[in-house]
Amino acid sequence: MNARFLPEHAVIHMDYVRLLSESFEYAKDAIWGRWVRWLLLLISTIIFPLIYGYTVRVMSGTKPAPELEGWIGLFIDGIKLIVITIVYSIPLIILTLLPFAMYFIPISSTVTPAGSGPEPLLSPELAVFAALAIFVIFIVAAIIIGILSTFAVVRFSRTGRMGEAFRIRTLLTHIGRVGWLNCFIALLVMGIVIAIVQFVLMLIPVIGWLLTLLLTPAFIIFSARYVALLYESAPAPA
Repeated sequence: MNARFLPEHAVIHMDYVRLLSESFEYAKDAIWGRWVRWLLLLISTIIFPLIYGYTVRVMSGTKPAPELEGWIGLFIDGIKLIVITIVYSIPLIILTLLPFAMYFIPISSTVTPAGSGPEPLLSPELAVFAALAIFVIFIVAAIIIGILSTFAVVRFSRTGRMGEAFRIRTLLTHIGRVGWLNCFIALLVMGIVIAIVQFVLMLIPVIGWLLTLLLTPAFIIFSARYVALLYESAPAPA
């Protein structure tokens, strides 16, 4: 069924093989035989806002892969993408620091005996338990925020407006149409495939690290196209 005609609350059946194969073909066509573009993309990974800006163009749905032009625009889009990513990472940063804060922040001196010095907010035993609980919360939050931020950056890429990346209710509606489990599995599959390919490359004696480095633009384009296809798998709310 065409995604445009899906019922409001329908959850689609995800074809992960199609996502992988189409993303691979897109990335291959983007760089293979286009040596100047490949070289420029490698340089852009050093001036990293440029490569982020290029992924914005890829995620915007441009087919075939866009040329590297309009460098100022690329740089600005890359900065915007970085800002969006940082904002979405703030809750995870807080959860990461919270266990340390709970252990090291002392109780007010009014509740400690005179001369005994400050004590931790929690005993070591309770601190360990709290840290484990926060770790579980962190994993769940990382999955939710990871999916949410993925759709956020693609929506920004499609609209060109940063504010669209923070329309949480709209993003949740879109993710609901695709299916949270579908999104999780799709992103997990992408990560595993890239990790396996990079691991195999690194096993090649002497030149493995160099091949991995040279193929960095391909991995980035593949990932950007993959999440764009995931985004397109159900109609985005207005």
